[in-house]
Amino acid sequence: MKIGEHGLGDHIRLLAPLFAFIAAVWALRLVLYAAEAPTPLLRVCSVTVAGSVSVLFAAVLIHFRRFGSYPNVVAAVFLLNCCQQLLIIAAIAFTALTNVQNVYSAPEYSFGGGYLRHILGHLIGGVVFGTLVGSAMGSLLLWMLRRFTPKEARS
Repeated sequence: MKIGEHGLGDHIRLLAPLFAFIAAVWALRLVLYAAEAPTPLLRVCSVTVAGSVSVLFAAVLIHFRRFGSYPNVVAAVFLLNCCQQLLIIAAIAFTALTNVQNVYSAPEYSFGGGYLRHILGHLIGGVVFGTLVGSAMGSLLLWMLRRFTPKEARS
């Protein structure tokens, strides 16, 4: 599968540090919850925020590395959202299978409704709507970078 001039492997290599960042925040939040950290600290350590920051960094990387255009932003956002949502779904599934509670399945963060409904919510809401909103956000940033960055800074 090629998007512009770059294949899936090229996108994954470009985004590898951002995948690691999202996974690190995910793991940190699990550890903080297990250590019974205060709720405000758990809310600050958010995988959703890490994903949004990663989308912005992906648009910056795509621009300054001359990696591609808007379709590459959409592909990057999709891959980052899939990473983010799959990590959260794995934590929810772990709780469903072992009955060991974690932050991603705690009632105050999961809005009730059972594990399957929570997982479907992440698949539909997180991947689909997250990709749409993230693509708009990343494409807007790429447009602003292309419009307002001096030509010599792009070289």
